[in-house]
Amino acid sequence: MALPPILQKLALPVIGSPLFIVSNPKLVIEQCKAGVVGSMPALNARPAEQLDEWLAEISETLAAWDRDHPESPSAPYAINQIVHKSNDRLDHDMAVCARYKVPVVITSLGARTDVNDAVHGWGGIVLHDIINNAFAKKAVEKGADGLIAVAAGAGGHAGVKSPFALIQEIRAWFDGPIALSGAIANGGAVLAAQAMGADLAYIGSAFIATEEARASDAYKQCIVDSTSDDIVYSSLFTGVHGNYLKPSIRAAGLDPDHLPESDPSKMNFGGDAKKAWKDIWGCGQGIGAVRAVVPAGELVARLKREYEAARARLC
Repeated sequence: MALPPILQKLALPVIGSPLFIVSNPKLVIEQCKAGVVGSMPALNARPAEQLDEWLAEISETLAAWDRDHPESPSAPYAINQIVHKSNDRLDHDMAVCARYKVPVVITSLGARTDVNDAVHGWGGIVLHDIINNAFAKKAVEKGADGLIAVAAGAGGHAGVKSPFALIQEIRAWFDGPIALSGAIANGGAVLAAQAMGADLAYIGSAFIATEEARASDAYKQCIVDSTSDDIVYSSLFTGVHGNYLKPSIRAAGLDPDHLPESDPSKMNFGGDAKKAWKDIWGCGQGIGAVRAVVPAGELVARLKREYEAARARLC
């Protein structure tokens, strides 16, 4: 499976997933400098005008890094766009991305031909996240260049499919780039993702417990202290099922083992959702591998060592 040229020279086959509220330019920059794709949701920039400032910071900082470090150039960065109708900022945010010719756009919660065409118009590529094979086919039909297969165990809006089932079904008809998401937090899991047919691993929760992430110290420490037993799958907080840390739900006065279902027609990813659920912490099942809060570059270095060690064991 051939990757687009922009994704062929990564130091490690990893995309740092866009983390709602948590991702910021500092984290994205450090991920890219370490040689993996760094990303953030456009909606994390608030007010909307801040997105222009953030993209300028990312673009200028990485360009300077590349001039000073020609032997280890930065990886490309990505911006996540929520294309669901509840996102009333999409047109504005896409226009800003167009000005900076954002190299990779990650689309979520709906595939749109017009969005894909716009990204292709400025020379970027689109990766669309999906939770099943049917959605994967719709995304490719509408012009997505690649897919992010969000399997069971992923943080945030996760699916319920085994990664083995999901990847094999998609690979039966699609030979384009696939990133796999779902409880990946060490280098061995990155290699395993490739072994089952994915090109890249898509890692989110481990990056929350980094120094650059815009998360509270309590959130980061909770990830360090928790395991997969501390994750609950619920649709209550945004209208879409996702994985969250039980301690944060308890702290909000709710019983994580007896949560009501939410009405999916009331999905909300705007400012109200951020305010209402800012202390409900999204997280995936792979956090047992996270044992300390470290700089993002140090996390990537650990993943590299583990990846190479896993490859060596198979030789």
